[in-house]
Formats: sequence, structure tokens, C-alpha cells
Amino acid sequence: MHDDNLPSHETPEPDEQTGTGSGPDGHSRRDVLRTAGVTGAGLGLAAFGGTGAAHAAAEPDSAPTAASQAAAPARQGRTMVGVPFERRSTVRVGIIGLGNRGGSMIDLFLAMPGVRVVALCDPVKEKTARAAAKVTAAGQPAPATYTKGDHDFENLCTRGDLDFVYAATPWDRHFEMARTAMLNGKHVGVECPIALQLDQLWELVNLSERTRRHCMQLENCCYGRNEMRVLRMAHAGKFGQLLHGAGAYNHDLRGLMFDPDYYEGPWRRLWHTRLRGDLYPNHGFGPVANYMDVNRGDRVTHISSFGTPSLGLAEYRAAHMPKSDPSWKESYIESDRTISLVQTAKGRVIRLEHDVSTPHPYSRINQLGGTKGVFEDYPERIYIEPDHTDDAWGDFSTYADFDHWLWKEHANPPGGHGGMDYIMVYRLMQTMRLGLVPDFDVYDAATWTSPVPLSHLSIKAKGAPQEIPDFTRGEWSKRRTGVDSEKPAEE
Repeated sequence: MHDDNLPSHETPEPDEQTGTGSGPDGHSRRDVLRTAGVTGAGLGLAAFGGTGAAHAAAEPDSAPTAASQAAAPARQGRTMVGVPFERRSTVRVGIIGLGNRGGSMIDLFLAMPGVRVVALCDPVKEKTARAAAKVTAAGQPAPATYTKGDHDFENLCTRGDLDFVYAATPWDRHFEMARTAMLNGKHVGVECPIALQLDQLWELVNLSERTRRHCMQLENCCYGRNEMRVLRMAHAGKFGQLLHGAGAYNHDLRGLMFDPDYYEGPWRRLWHTRLRGDLYPNHGFGPVANYMDVNRGDRVTHISSFGTPSLGLAEYRAAHMPKSDPSWKESYIESDRTISLVQTAKGRVIRLEHDVSTPHPYSRINQLGGTKGVFEDYPERIYIEPDHTDDAWGDFSTYADFDHWLWKEHANPPGGHGGMDYIMVYRLMQTMRLGLVPDFDVYDAATWTSPVPLSHLSIKAKGAPQEIPDFTRGEWSKRRTGVDSEKPAEE
């Protein structure tokens, strides 16, 4: 969902897809397989607190209780908190999904020092061929390609010459790809959201601990210049004692969701026929969780969510789509805008919003407040004592000295989203080459994604709080570093 007309830090993210092509009804073959719930990822909505399968358009008949959702299964391995990567001179990468997102991110992997793209996978052969041509044009050996259907990624994951698997596919596939990569001994990074059910999140946590492989939600917004500056200011005490924050994914996607060419079939739009909650919380939640040291001294405990009626997509369809379009068979459920309140163990409050169905300018909100003042983004503005007085917003650019060392070292990074994609990939590959602890881990991935199923359950329960599991199993209370890292000594 890239729009070059937006300011750099407001540029939205290209969606993850693995191909184009659709059947006579406008649904691609792979989209039909996914939405029928037969991809092996356990997508049945009746299982949003457990396992099983159900018709794609069905909603849960009854929401599991918050207590049953939050019960931590017995640990199957040792914690992955503080576990470094194995040091290596070259990081060998395999990429699954070469659509809008994967097809652009490959350029960044190829631009990284000490990184080699070894294997590519996408059932659309033309996409794989274009990506393979980029690899050889960058002076690397021709990569192995996997194009034989929806599950050829499994063969990629079995290769013995891969260190890291990157998955940029429609949401339904993320869980099974992360799972397969770890079971085959690979570290894995996945686009948002990393999974769609609580049991899937727990399985990824357990697998990471058992296999000793890192499983990461590649949340690029954590590496935005503004986000990293606010993070360092928060750690320096500029906001005083932290009290509240807010994050969002408010982005008008109506045109793209009804565009027959942008997505591979209607997979993104169809989620609005299945879930009432926050479908895409990570962009807003991840940065604010970092500000508050969630899983590093604090943890999120409960979420209460409310949703508006679902009117926007139907109105857009009526105004723009012919009656013959397959979308007229779809019934959209709440919510056009989801608003969630998240409580932390220290009593802080995080507000999350999601709205892709109504007209409005792009915003991730990106707000942080404490006893000494507040920062708000879109547009960026700040008010902290004693620097500012008379209730007049201050100029955030005057705090450039607080920029993270990554942004000082890479002042004008290439790539999309104002450079945050490049910074994220650079830092991840750096930690792998140097054998460092990653900036975030499977516990962060599970935490940042948990609002997907839990907001749905809360809305179904008329806003009743849902308990957020402690995926760290008690490790959250220990202070440790994260995205606010020290510059390593390159050797």
C-alpha cells in the first residue's frame, strides 16, 4: 500500500502477496484454497481460542473465556530471551512470496553486506523469474527457485544452505511458513501478522524455544526515524514516568481492496467478512510497546475492544463496483473502526485503532505521554516540560540529537517507507552476522499480534476485557535491551 505522495514517515506499507491471476469468479485458485481453510494453518474461526476448521465466512458461535485463552502451556524448551544468533560471515537467505512486498524487499537484502539470497519461492513463475534476475544482476550466483504450487516452500525450508527464511505472503500462510522454517532448523522472519490464532502464537513460542531458532515479526515501523527517536527520548526520561500511548493502522484501503489487479484475488478484503476486531495491530502496537519496555520490565495484561458498524466497504462497493462483480456476494461484519484499550502490569494504557474501510488521511497516531509531556505524530509535534510552555506545541526536529545510531549512520537510507525497511533489514542482518541478540523475538511477535484474535473476542463480548497471555512465562519482569540498542563493534 505504497503511496509516494505521502510524507516519508507516513508512507504506508506494500501488502504481502505471492502472485496475481484469478479464476472466472475473480478468486485465485490459491485464494480459494486459503479462504476455504484447507491450507494447513488451522484457520477455522471456531478455533480462535483452540484448533479446528470451519467454513471461512462463519464466525465463532461462542467466544472462549479469557481465562482459557491466557493459560500458558507447559514450557517445552528453554527461554529464547537473550539468546544470540550464531555468528557467521555470510547470512544465506531464502525468500517466500515475491509479490508487492517480497518483490521489493529482495532489493534490500541484495544491498546488504555479507548477505546472499540463495533461494526464492512463489507459485507465480514470472514473479520468481523477475526476482531471480535481480539476484544475478547484483552479482550473486543464480538462486534456486521453487514454483511448484502452494507448498513448495516446504522444499525451500529443507535446504541445508539457508540461515534465514523471510516470508511475505498473505496472512493465512504466515503461521505454517514460520513453523516449517523452524522445524527445519532455520531462523525466520515474517511480515505482519505472524499468525491469526492464540494457539498458533503459543505454538510458535514453543517451537522457537524447542528448536532454538528465532521467530520474529518483522515490524518495520519499530525502525522509523520518529519512532526510534521517541524511544530513545523515553529511555532518557524526557517524558518522565510513562503513562499512556497510542498506535494505529488508519489507512483508506477501499480502492486497493476492490482493485482486481493489486491483490491476488480478494484475500485482504475477505477478512472483513470474518473478523470484527483489529486485523492489523502490529504497526501501531510494536513501537508503543517498545516505548514502554513491554516484555522488558512491563507486560500487557488485558485488552478491551469496541467496533463501529461495518458500512464503509458496502458503500464503496455500491458506488464503484458493477452488480456483476463477485464482491456483491460478500457480507461485511464489524468493524469499520476498531478501538482497543490495552492495560499493562504497571497500570499504563495503550490505545490501538484500526480502520481501512473509511475515507481519512493515513495515520499510525504514534503517541506517547508521561508526567513531563507528550509526543504526537501525524503531524509530528511535542510538548514536554521544561522545554515548552504556554500550551504551545514544540518543534520535534530540535530533538534530532536523540536519533538512534542507525539513523545517524544511515541518514538517507534507500528503499520504501522513508527508509525504515532498510534500517530494519540492515539491523537484522547485522545481528545475524555478528552473533548478537536480535532486537525483538518470538515473545514480541506473539504479544504484538495477540490483539487480532483477542479484539474479535472482546467485541463479540460487548467490550469485555480479554486476558493477554504472558508469552514470556515470567521473563517479562527482567530488564533487557531491545530496539534501543548500542552500536556494535564491527569486526
